Amino acid sequence: MAGVQTAVQLREQGWPGGIRLIGGEPHQPYDRPPLSKAVLLGKADDAALDVDFGALGIDVELGRQATALRPGERLVETDAGSVAYDQLVIATGAEAVALPGAEGVPGVHLLRTLDDAARLRAVLAARSEVVVVGAGWIGAEFTTAAREAGCDVTVVEAGVAPLPGALPAEITEHMRPWYEESGARLRTGTAVRSVERGGVRLQDGTRLRADAVVVGVGSRPATGWLAGSGIGLGEDGGVLADEMLRASAPNVYAVGDCASFPSARYGERLLVHHWDNALQGPRVVAANITAGTLPDGEAEAALYDPVPYFWSEQFGRFVQYAGHHTAQDELVRRGDPDQAAWSVCWLRDGTLNALLAVGRPRDLAQGRRLIAGRAPVDAERVADAAVPLKKAVPTS
Repeated sequence: MAGVQTAVQLREQGWPGGIRLIGGEPHQPYDRPPLSKAVLLGKADDAALDVDFGALGIDVELGRQATALRPGERLVETDAGSVAYDQLVIATGAEAVALPGAEGVPGVHLLRTLDDAARLRAVLAARSEVVVVGAGWIGAEFTTAAREAGCDVTVVEAGVAPLPGALPAEITEHMRPWYEESGARLRTGTAVRSVERGGVRLQDGTRLRADAVVVGVGSRPATGWLAGSGIGLGEDGGVLADEMLRASAPNVYAVGDCASFPSARYGERLLVHHWDNALQGPRVVAANITAGTLPDGEAEAALYDPVPYFWSEQFGRFVQYAGHHTAQDELVRRGDPDQAAWSVCWLRDGTLNALLAVGRPRDLAQGRRLIAGRAPVDAERVADAAVPLKKAVPTS
């Protein structure tokens, strides 16, 4: 998404030069959200993006893997030879984290690519007995699809509650019944000791039988190919982009899942592995690249400081999140989390910093605007689920 959108935005914003879009996969560029939904369930064969690259004058080179970068010579090394550039945009995304010791074991799957989804489609069609390792976003979405397909599913999570690391356990504990209601079994507070043919061994010695094991324990920036290039990387592996999404070498930008950026809004560097980030960032990259073709003084630098946004469809619920919170923010609940629709807000210094909405899209839409505008809010009115969030702003 980030690479395709950057190419499209360059054309829309008037870039006059050639554009080469290079991708390691053999498939036409595709969207990832349907992979854990329609594609996985066989309701769609692919998720190809509806872009006429020929009409836009964009050369697409598929099945070509980037292997190294030599900024001093303005060359990208690939498995099919060197590619010269005037401007380079790194949009290599993220890769799924494998479970140590599970590599090469038959029946172990990741869910990140179109090929992953195709292999797992057969697992669902066979109504297999499945163990899912990780109750994060991907684990929840896959479990939803697997139960819809009639699979027997057990989810194993090392954390004490679903979505560890993403949201506080006091919030996600209310999501535990979602698994049980779907017919899946959720085991938290226990890690996987080993994966073996036909099953999983837990740390407590329990063995869970499985026709297939689906690993959903996170993702990391796909930046290993940048080793030795001099491009600055963070401890998380992400390219250290600046507020204009420039990398540490001249004429090199980074966007999407592979890059972190400094957020003036939140006062820290953010690494956002979500679809909306891959959609919004390219506009800034294209604006800054295109600005270099304009006469001096006719273009201002475009800065990237979004309100992060994410959504997930799981267990018949639409879960949305906007903003960025920390443990120091004040947590304010809206509605009963044991009911079908509720929200949680995080306040900092009297303003809305982040919001989680379950089945309350209006809360999300209004809250997102409040976060973007940094409007002060009244905590008591925020806590009243009957009061629209936009009415929580003091009038005097």
